[in-house]
Amino acid sequence: MAQRQGSEESVEVEKEDSDVENAGAEEYPAGAEDDFVDYEDDFEVCDGDDDDSNNEPDSQEKSEELLPAQKREIQEIQRAINAENERIGELSSKLFLKTGRMESEKESWADANNSPSRAPVCGIFVDFATASHRQKSRSQALKQKTRSAKLLRLIDLDFSFTFSLLDLPPINEYDMYIRNFGKKNTKQAYVQYNEDNVEREIQTEDIETREVWTQHPGESSLVSGGSEERVVSDATVVPKINTPRLSSFLRAACQVVAVLLEEDRLAAEPSWSLRAEDSTLCISDSSSQLNTSLPFLQNRKVSCLHASRVQRQMVVSIHDLPEKAFAPLLDSKHLLCVWDIWQPSGPQKVLICESKVTCCCFSPFKAFLLFAGTVHGSVVTWDLRENSRIHHYIRLSDCFWTFRTPTFSTDGILTSVNHRSPLQAIEPVATSVYKKQSFVLSPFSAKEEMSGLSFHIASLDESGVLNVWVVVELPKADIAGSMSDLGLIPGGRIKLVHSAVIYLGDSISRKDSEFWGDTQTLSFKFLPSDPNHFIVGTDLGIISHGTRQDLRVSPKLFKPQQRGVRPVKVNVIDFSPFGEPIFLAGCADGSIRLHQLMSEWPLAQWDGSTEGHAVTSLQWSPTRPAVFLVQDDASRVYIWDLLESDLGPVAKQPISPDRLVAMTVMGEPEKAGSSFLALVLARASGAIDVQYLKRQWTTPEADEQSRLRLLLQEALWEEGCSRSDEHCQKSVFT
Repeated sequence: MAQRQGSEESVEVEKEDSDVENAGAEEYPAGAEDDFVDYEDDFEVCDGDDDDSNNEPDSQEKSEELLPAQKREIQEIQRAINAENERIGELSSKLFLKTGRMESEKESWADANNSPSRAPVCGIFVDFATASHRQKSRSQALKQKTRSAKLLRLIDLDFSFTFSLLDLPPINEYDMYIRNFGKKNTKQAYVQYNEDNVEREIQTEDIETREVWTQHPGESSLVSGGSEERVVSDATVVPKINTPRLSSFLRAACQVVAVLLEEDRLAAEPSWSLRAEDSTLCISDSSSQLNTSLPFLQNRKVSCLHASRVQRQMVVSIHDLPEKAFAPLLDSKHLLCVWDIWQPSGPQKVLICESKVTCCCFSPFKAFLLFAGTVHGSVVTWDLRENSRIHHYIRLSDCFWTFRTPTFSTDGILTSVNHRSPLQAIEPVATSVYKKQSFVLSPFSAKEEMSGLSFHIASLDESGVLNVWVVVELPKADIAGSMSDLGLIPGGRIKLVHSAVIYLGDSISRKDSEFWGDTQTLSFKFLPSDPNHFIVGTDLGIISHGTRQDLRVSPKLFKPQQRGVRPVKVNVIDFSPFGEPIFLAGCADGSIRLHQLMSEWPLAQWDGSTEGHAVTSLQWSPTRPAVFLVQDDASRVYIWDLLESDLGPVAKQPISPDRLVAMTVMGEPEKAGSSFLALVLARASGAIDVQYLKRQWTTPEADEQSRLRLLLQEALWEEGCSRSDEHCQKSVFT
């Protein structure tokens, strides 16, 4: 009994211990797993099947020797051990299920727990070394697995974040230079502005800014304004200014002031007033003299005069070589002086030319371009707008004068298109565009300044070659000169380009004129209403009619009233400036012919008006349609008024003792009482005077142009009747 009680006590103690261990395992499962020692694998179970044959007599002997009480005690002990093993197996299986033990270990635990019930326990053997090694390995693995489980609960991987492993932008030239040479003999230093400021940005005061707008050119009174915060009333209101108009007004005002000062100076010098009064002719109300007593004009005769058709107060005089030497730089040069008759104290421009000038004309726009033909066949051009610094300065009588050389000369054109004979006439090709422009005193208009310059001129030599040139204005002047335009002065912008050539010799020559030799052309004019048509005066008394496009025209020739070919030179030709298709022709035999463009024969012809003296100048009046003026080689001036008398001149004025060598007519049509008609006369002594004709030949009469048309129709009808009578007489005689 004592033994039983002792065994029961031991069993109870083991139960209490096992209960305590279970409670601790439940409270601290991780610690229980570490402290629990599993000896199941250390026991070796020996099956009785193998040793039944050998040990069967011994077991029978032992069972026979054991008492019944002992057998029951042994069985109870075995049952207690089995129960304990079952509880331990259940606890270990729970622990291994929580920590994710391997299924193989779970099966081994299950087999170990179930082995007592399956087979009888024959014997248990303990291998403590192997058990200790296994226990250490399992404990270490369990610790690692426990820590990994804890860490996995703390670590949360984020797969949305990406980054570049390598970012290598291309290097620029500056960085390459700094990389290669930046560290050679250099030292980089950094300076920080505002040292007490530790921020990287430079701290400066904010700059006050405001947005404004402007418009150029201004199209209304509002041309500029402020930002959006400002009201419209704060915008700057600038009055609209017409700059070209203001410039034209200032030029005109300055010219008026200059004229007034000129008149005051002349009034302060009695000698000038007395000289002007003495030179006044009977046909004029007043006169003035151009100051030709300048040093460089002494002993120089005037060979030609030409007035501008668009700027009525501008006139150019051509002076021959001096009779006496004066200045070495000027003695071999021919001079051209551009005058303003309102400022007679001196020329506006002085031009020089190497060759003798035979004819000249102004540009059709304004009088800032002058073209001239020479005896050597060259055409020269002066641009009066050029800066005087690119021309010659000569000091004469304590005063500096600028002598302008030609801007362009066709002598530099080494081709067959250049003239080879002396030039007889040079004319601009007028168009309707030129006539519509408003001509003011400004040297050039805003339209020309903006759009550039381009028009045509024509030059005629005595052999009948008519060249047409295009006047071109270059966009920019080259002070170094041009290698291609050899005739262009360095710094010049105007040049001539050959456009066409017309040979008039074949169209003018006639079979019955071979006795008189080659036909010589003397003058030509373009029809103002149609610049495609032109007429040419010859030395055979006939006038040729042609076109620039070589079209067929009728009539082809304009003939005098006399039959047959006569060696009479048609010296001058002039179209009516009032749009009528009529023109005048002055001949070397003193005859004056009035032609209509549609008739071969003249409407009127006056043979004895000059008493047989050659007509050297003939021009229509720019103020009256029925008045024209004539000069002969006998130093006389004639005034014709067809409405007053169609038989001869109404006034004749001899010029003596200083003979008349050249004459031109200039005037302004009726404009608020400011019209004038003046004769510019060049004397043999070199003096030039301006004669302002009387009002009766200046102011047009009522319906003068219509009366003139009626007179021309009557003359045309009479001419037709006389031609028909003449034809009838020839038929009867035949």
